[in-house]
Amino acid sequence: MQTMEAINKPKHSPLTPEQRQRRVERARLLKSLVYEMWDGKPVYYVGYQEVLKGTKTVEQVMGSSILQSLLVSRLIFQLSSTLDMDIYAVAGNELGVQFKKGDWRSCDVAVFMLQQLEGEDWSKYAWVPPKIAIEVDTKADMGQFESSFEYYEKKTTNFLEFGVEKVIWLFTKSRKVWIAESGKDWIIRDWSQTVEVLPECEFIPDNLMNRTK
Repeated sequence: MQTMEAINKPKHSPLTPEQRQRRVERARLLKSLVYEMWDGKPVYYVGYQEVLKGTKTVEQVMGSSILQSLLVSRLIFQLSSTLDMDIYAVAGNELGVQFKKGDWRSCDVAVFMLQQLEGEDWSKYAWVPPKIAIEVDTKADMGQFESSFEYYEKKTTNFLEFGVEKVIWLFTKSRKVWIAESGKDWIIRDWSQTVEVLPECEFIPDNLMNRTK
């Protein structure tokens, strides 16, 4: 026997083909706006809500500023020119670093030992930790975090716990460098100071950018 609550419960009209198609397109669009996956929960690109509203394009929220783009490209060139490419591999383009299924982070620049990548499927995300992870700002939406610091601290800790030896953050707005190594105090430096990537490889952000602002 039906209860009064069940009898009085409003019935929803079935979706029209057009409505179903819009739902499918929205779900597909939302999936394309995932920046990282944190233990099965998506972290979207900052500005993703504007894309869903139609006021921004996907390319607009995924794109980098001129400064960010120059910094990443020049850093990759510097590392590739300094390190022995018979021993190391320098990866970029927001490489996905996979911790486990449904749990991965993006990385602007990653330095691997070539032997680490033996047996890896190069068409997929990296399931092994890079030796060095370098990040330039972030494109992550901070909505699900208490503060931007929580995001940076947690992502850094995730990398270190996964086996990354050193995490380097370059912040273009404040022109600061944040360096984190497991078992050591995390330090903050100015862009004018030397940043050691590996014993045989270092750079100074100011010199790298040739004072570009």
